[in-house]
Amino acid sequence: MSYLLTICVLAPLLGLLCWYDWRKRKLPNLLTLVLAAVALAWRFCQHGGRGVTDGLLGGLVCGLFLLIPFLMRGAGGGDVKMLFGAGIATGLRYCFAELLFVSLTGLFLGLVMVLCKSVTTARLKHCLRIVFDWKYDRKAGAEELPAREDERGRIPFGVAIALGTVITLLYAYRMEQPL
Repeated sequence: MSYLLTICVLAPLLGLLCWYDWRKRKLPNLLTLVLAAVALAWRFCQHGGRGVTDGLLGGLVCGLFLLIPFLMRGAGGGDVKMLFGAGIATGLRYCFAELLFVSLTGLFLGLVMVLCKSVTTARLKHCLRIVFDWKYDRKAGAEELPAREDERGRIPFGVAIALGTVITLLYAYRMEQPL
């Protein structure tokens, strides 16, 4: 039952973060940090100090998941902070389910956006060519990319994080129900 209550507590923040990311392709620091603080306070109310420790470990694992894409400029800092807050909400026990569901919803969102032509694949092709084509001219390829500020070059991953978090909490609720 606590997982359903967690969804109710976090849904307004997750919805607001989705709206910001979809509209502006930014996740405000204030909202991502509030998400982490609310999730941490909620875990403390539910499970005490043990819940806080479990939540921080889950948040750390989830946040580290996006560290390499962040360092390669494939993910934004807001995405890392939002996934950290979502990891606090799910805790260490379900953090890998969180990462799976967030990745799957991100993949689905990206495919739908590519099929609807609301996002371009130029940056993805460029990154793949850097990794797999040793003859590829990186400088010439980078000059042909759309500007970083261009909305068509970026997927609002905060939407995937929010949906993946809700799916994970529903999954956790279902897993802990007696048969």
